[in-house]
Amino acid sequence: MAMVLGFHGYSQGNTGYWQQEVDYTMKVAMDVETYRYTGDQTLVYTNNSPDDLTRVYYHMYFNAFQPGSEMDIRLQSISDPDKRMVVDGKSRIAALAPNEIGFLKPLSLTQDGKAVSYNLEGTVLVVSLDHPIVSGASSTFVMSFEGQVPLQIRRSGRDNKEGVALSMSQWYPKMAEYDFEGWHADPYIAREFHGVWGNFDVSITLDKRYTIGGTGYLQNPDEIGHGYEAPGTKIKKAKGKTLTWHFKAPMVHDFMWAADPDYVHDTLPLENGPTLHFFYKNKPEILENWKNLQPKTAEAMRFFSENIGPYPYKQYSVVQGGDGGMEYAMSTLITGERTFASLVGVMIHEMAHSWFQHLLATNEAKHEWMDEGFTSFISSLCMNAVMNQQKPNPFEGAYNSYYALVSSGKEQPQATHADRYEYNSAYGNSAYSKGEVFLAQLGYVMGQDKLMTTLQKYFEDFKFKHPTPNDLKRTAEKVSGMELDWYLTDWTQTTNTIDYGIKAVSEKDGGSEIVLDRIGLMPMPIDILIVYNDGTQETFYIPLQMMRGEKENPYGNVSRTVLPDWPWAFPTYTFKIDKSFENIKAIVLDPSQLMADIQIENNVWLPNEQ
Repeated sequence: MAMVLGFHGYSQGNTGYWQQEVDYTMKVAMDVETYRYTGDQTLVYTNNSPDDLTRVYYHMYFNAFQPGSEMDIRLQSISDPDKRMVVDGKSRIAALAPNEIGFLKPLSLTQDGKAVSYNLEGTVLVVSLDHPIVSGASSTFVMSFEGQVPLQIRRSGRDNKEGVALSMSQWYPKMAEYDFEGWHADPYIAREFHGVWGNFDVSITLDKRYTIGGTGYLQNPDEIGHGYEAPGTKIKKAKGKTLTWHFKAPMVHDFMWAADPDYVHDTLPLENGPTLHFFYKNKPEILENWKNLQPKTAEAMRFFSENIGPYPYKQYSVVQGGDGGMEYAMSTLITGERTFASLVGVMIHEMAHSWFQHLLATNEAKHEWMDEGFTSFISSLCMNAVMNQQKPNPFEGAYNSYYALVSSGKEQPQATHADRYEYNSAYGNSAYSKGEVFLAQLGYVMGQDKLMTTLQKYFEDFKFKHPTPNDLKRTAEKVSGMELDWYLTDWTQTTNTIDYGIKAVSEKDGGSEIVLDRIGLMPMPIDILIVYNDGTQETFYIPLQMMRGEKENPYGNVSRTVLPDWPWAFPTYTFKIDKSFENIKAIVLDPSQLMADIQIENNVWLPNEQ
């Protein structure tokens, strides 16, 4: 399969774009008895920015899993903490013993061979450089470090609830991202990530009984075995108690691995696609589900590649581990003791993140709805197809969750930093459900075919980059010919809601006059369906004036009349039809129900209910 892993040539999509580059070489040794590990990291950092840098920052994520950390205090102070991270209402981190906590700390650090000063501030290492990294230059950082794997609390750790020994995500000193906004050295409090694109060369030494799955291509499969070897290869028995696994991962922004002595390792090569790898515990009660998961994973890979863009790597791994489901480069960690439908659902969602986060690498701390919401949107479509759900509106659940968020009174703008939500529930509904509705409703605004074309162009223009909300909006504008700044602004930067209603219907000069009401602050174009007593029906379309465009008729078999634009500032809109009042059976606003109108009761007019 062709690899499409370019790094330079940033002119596609947005003029003047640049991004930093990292190249990691790491050698790590893990003691599976103490869960302590040591490592040596050589990091070549290339400054493609127009700025000279006098300091850098590393993420040291495992330090979050210590009593008194920011993550611990946040769990104790938020009114609805993540249920996975509390027991009897108390933070699980606060109860960790010294041999159960996580930590990650540098032992030494040099820049281009010269020692630098640094300060470890929780989950962020602040490094003062020996000399600036000028624009266009590179520096080589060499760090020795040590860590301890925490008892599984969130995403990463040891001994998860299903007995997986090691879920090694967020485990290494990771250079923070510097982009056009500056540094993004966010402390690890609960949410997700933003990383620098680059290449990883990672060697992991641990007990030879353990099987490793995760990011990257194994470079020494015929030495390692464990299901990686070529068919028929005889693996020499390793001397000593350990094996060293050598992985390379080109053009990724993260590196995850998981290990367990009882993993089953299956592979499934796809024609014109990657080889799928599956790692799961050898438990009789889950084997059938994990075997049946494999052809569904192949279907999902084909669905996403066809509907978004080709998956560019030669490998994808589904690994049992973690605390639910979490996406990583070329792989995912999912818990595996689920019903089959749930197992397929979490696999599909996390695989979709390979596109909406690991190829289109948005800043998840600032634009979490682009990651989770877009993933949820395409996952809903994929589940509908792969599981033959035949849902007329696969996004209905997301709309209902958004309506619940509005009625809860807890909504904050989607532009809120992911760590700054007052309620976990509001974060979840905003990122996942309201984010999914953003795309589903954009299909209502511009047309479903234009929406899917937009996603494909967005992928083609911004893969292996860090797209922002404006990049998606501009792509949609180019595809549709519409102006869509109003849509991005109201939906993501405010909590304005959509509420249109049928205010009045009356007899007028032998025909009928219909008055519509704009009650909510967010503007929208309007579709109206009118059904007559003789069984005929027709639709009317009111474009939004500031949109400066019209979508094509979404109801191709029903005649449509395009009415004059509705300027947003006018609270009412009146139009006339030539059918008499007594001939009307029903009038419906937005028969697709893809417009997220918070009060649908006033969207239907029936003459016998007036």
